[in-house]
Amino acid sequence: MKKYKIQTINEVFVPYGGLAMAGLMIHKTALPLRASSLKVPASRVKVSNADILSAYIGLLCQGRNDFDHMDIFRDEPFFMDSLQLKTIPSSATLRQRLEQLSADEKACPMVMEESAVMIQRMKGSLTPCYEKLVALDIDVSVFDNSGSHKEGIELTYQKVDGYAPIFAYLGEEGYCVGASLRKGSDHSQKDAPAFIQESIRICRRINPAQELLLRADSAHDSADTLRICHDEQVQYLIKRNPRKESPEEWLSLAKEQGIETIPREGKKVYTGSLKTFNPGINQELRLVYQITETTVAANGQLYLIPDITIDTWWTSLTAPEETVIKLYHQHATSEQFHSELKTDLDLERLPSGKFATNQLILTLGAFTYNLLRLIGLETLKKDDAPISRKNQRRRIKTVIKNMIYLAVRLVNHARSAFLKFSRYCRWFTTFNRVYEAFYAY
Repeated sequence: MKKYKIQTINEVFVPYGGLAMAGLMIHKTALPLRASSLKVPASRVKVSNADILSAYIGLLCQGRNDFDHMDIFRDEPFFMDSLQLKTIPSSATLRQRLEQLSADEKACPMVMEESAVMIQRMKGSLTPCYEKLVALDIDVSVFDNSGSHKEGIELTYQKVDGYAPIFAYLGEEGYCVGASLRKGSDHSQKDAPAFIQESIRICRRINPAQELLLRADSAHDSADTLRICHDEQVQYLIKRNPRKESPEEWLSLAKEQGIETIPREGKKVYTGSLKTFNPGINQELRLVYQITETTVAANGQLYLIPDITIDTWWTSLTAPEETVIKLYHQHATSEQFHSELKTDLDLERLPSGKFATNQLILTLGAFTYNLLRLIGLETLKKDDAPISRKNQRRRIKTVIKNMIYLAVRLVNHARSAFLKFSRYCRWFTTFNRVYEAFYAY
């Protein structure tokens, strides 16, 4: 059996060379500069706000959220240099300062605004979902924190203890333009109108002329939501809550006015639309419906009583009913974006016991998510990556593994710093191209 001899040498090798790109992108925004305006107790502040926020984003870029992971990098010169830090905080300082910064109500809006600036500066693409409309998807996701006693942990609608944050994603790329932490028991619509308005404002910070299509599920079927869409001149597609309406009456109307299709024996689907008065906003709106009558189960079992399913949507679109329904089904892509935040960035179990601190951490997570998303999208612009570029976007986990965790040798020579890659590094060409592109933006 072969045995390797294990030694240390004086040369500096770094297993996360991609932080050089992350640090560049952070400093293309005004986040470090604006962080100095956030309030913290004045006594004995040795680490700047900019260093605190940048250092934590550096952790998140590696899929780390635990404060204790900061101590791994205390004596690491590349971590400090790549993120342009003056001081690397200890884990205790990081925890304490994030708690202090979260008390400033300007902190989270500032981070989201600078995230929008980053998308704009890095020329992030915005792919429409229909004609010139770019989707703005609003959705709630459960963060399972069972077994913990953090502030705000309560029983969620999925019957687990945790949080129920609400998110807003922009475009087919899925940029996160809104992330608000909420108690687990909060209803999806609680504080949603203000959240939606703020998300629209962030979208227009990225591109003021962009036409938006707001998509949301039936939890947001509210006069307040519709009113905001009309006031902000945003197109909308919102799943309607039938509440106590009679399925039999809907089926009768659909048979009379809708178009019938038979996807299989024992199942009939009726699709159509109508104009109906909405008393909440005192206007007549378009309502698209799809009523399904099932008399035979997929396995051949006969039903004694037909099963009637009602699906209805409020929409400002004039597109055909099939197109409207297809556009709403694409809203389900939000679940993948949730997964990337929760799993790839390891943010489902937030690290602090304090609610406000976890809100700031979630917002920094959204900033990091957008940063990594932009890197992934830039790698797809040319066919020089060693893995397929057929996808519309790269998963965050793929970006972390292939663009952040790149082994490099750090060399300082002639007043310049060099990152030297192995001759066998298949990602070198792509990394070099993306880094130069972001530097030029």
